[in-house]
Amino acid sequence: MAETSQQADTQQTGTEPPSPSGPPVPAEGRRAVFRVPGTALLTIIILLFCITPAAFALPGLQALYLIPIGLTVWIIRTRTTATREGLTVRTMFGTRELPWEALSGLAITPKSKVQAVLADGGKVTLPTVRTRHLPVLSLVSEGRVPDPSGVLAEES
Repeated sequence: MAETSQQADTQQTGTEPPSPSGPPVPAEGRRAVFRVPGTALLTIIILLFCITPAAFALPGLQALYLIPIGLTVWIIRTRTTATREGLTVRTMFGTRELPWEALSGLAITPKSKVQAVLADGGKVTLPTVRTRHLPVLSLVSEGRVPDPSGVLAEES
């Protein structure tokens, strides 16, 4: 299933030797990375072609090239990573670590964006995470974040 506005990658990060009774046991658990898809960089190339005639129309308009550069940095940097330990929120200008113990829950905005609600009442927006990603967050957090959709209960 391809997503057009966000991309969620879930992967195993390590394994311990196989137990005598079954398959290998994850050593570090799962990791989910929510980010803007790399195909968004194609729009930057199109934007460069559109800006070029205007950028050379008058001296000083070459500064228009800062727009695609800024958008490229935003696409590459912005992401939310969920691990067994917690969330890592990476924005264009900084990174913030949120351990699961520091969260009291998740809030959903009217535009279906997800915010982490801290124990002190503050909120941190989780970039590129939407309500459809809540089952993935529940799975990665090993149940610390409940799955309101019930998708994980159907698989059991």
